[in-house]
Amino acid sequence: MAEQENIKIFDLYESKNIEIRDAALRPWVNISAKLLVKSHGRKQDKYSSAKMHIIERFANRLGVPGHLGKKHRIITSWSSGKYNKNMGTFLKVLAILQEKTGLNPMQVLMQALENGSPRDEITVIESAGARYPQAVDCSPARRIALAVRWLVQGAYSKSFGKKNKMANALANEIMLAAKGSMDSYAVVKRNEAEKQADAAR
Repeated sequence: MAEQENIKIFDLYESKNIEIRDAALRPWVNISAKLLVKSHGRKQDKYSSAKMHIIERFANRLGVPGHLGKKHRIITSWSSGKYNKNMGTFLKVLAILQEKTGLNPMQVLMQALENGSPRDEITVIESAGARYPQAVDCSPARRIALAVRWLVQGAYSKSFGKKNKMANALANEIMLAAKGSMDSYAVVKRNEAEKQADAAR
């Protein structure tokens, strides 16, 4: 029993005493201690994303980061579906975070998710042939999904076709988001979404 309590994530990083300041996000982020973070695609029921480990969600997003705008600007055929490659990249990210910050990288990651997730956004309502934006509250599940997407997309924009490696770019993006810096792509996108929502109230 004592051995189970001492288990770390990948036997490297502590999952205890990690503070998530935003109470709304706590039930939707899985940071449980596991030696192997892999669900094998078994979690397919309702709200399954909340049960998937946050590290695995990042690894999956590295393979399919999503497109920026309407154009297909991000091409990741070299990593799509490559779990070992993507997870290896994210383990490098955690190692860089620990080296540069001197903190538990999981704590830095949680701060980045909180700072990069919008509380409000807009949806388009159509009435009598007219379309107009309407501000809506962003659900906790969507807040986490958007933060993960924006962090990865911000790292891709700073590494794709450049000398900067993906692991370094993502680690830097996470550190900037954890500080709430406007140099972070995720923080900028969050502010844009909340400003649009304020204007559409």
